[in-house]
Amino acid sequence: MRVTKYEHAALRIDESGDTLIVDPGSFTTPLDDLTGVVAVVITHEHPDHWTPEHLDRILRDAPGIPVFAPAGVSAAAADHEITIVSPGETVTAGNFTMRFFGGAHAVIHESLPTIENVGVLINDELYYPGDSYAVPEDVAVSTLAAPLGAPWLKIGEAMDFVLAVKPRRAFGVHDMTLSVIGKDMHRARLQWATEQEGGEFFVLEPGESLDL
Repeated sequence: MRVTKYEHAALRIDESGDTLIVDPGSFTTPLDDLTGVVAVVITHEHPDHWTPEHLDRILRDAPGIPVFAPAGVSAAAADHEITIVSPGETVTAGNFTMRFFGGAHAVIHESLPTIENVGVLINDELYYPGDSYAVPEDVAVSTLAAPLGAPWLKIGEAMDFVLAVKPRRAFGVHDMTLSVIGKDMHRARLQWATEQEGGEFFVLEPGESLDL
């Protein structure tokens, strides 16, 4: 299985000719080579994790594929058919099995409403929490896509999240709100946290891939 990071929160996962797209949002440039896409996962409704334009482009190349997302996305994406998923559910599409965890977006501020968010574990290998610190219970996470920067993120809490998950590998995502210096600082902190349990941290720039 191969994971490719794109700008901000978007991931492409390839396995045996099938492709899964996760969180193609407003900070992500248009994706190409979409002929093998079998499903899309959207962790929550915020536009930096999905846009109608991205979905329309993907569905033109892969019509009829399922789009898995929590109920808040279904309400926001009224012009698209969304398959609603909740924490504790498992779904399949092509060569992918997806298990969902969490349930709530991390708190930005008490003045803002809390929305739904799901973390997704793909093929029992790659875990991406969306905008949360949801730790998958009773799961040994091999590879973690760990958030680097966000209005809701404090780097110490992100480090604690990585320490709790204890992945064998990790790389940073959710990073377009950071400067180059900020990315490097936060990557160094998450690298330290990953290495505390013997894991390895990888730096992926947009378009770069990691074989799992």
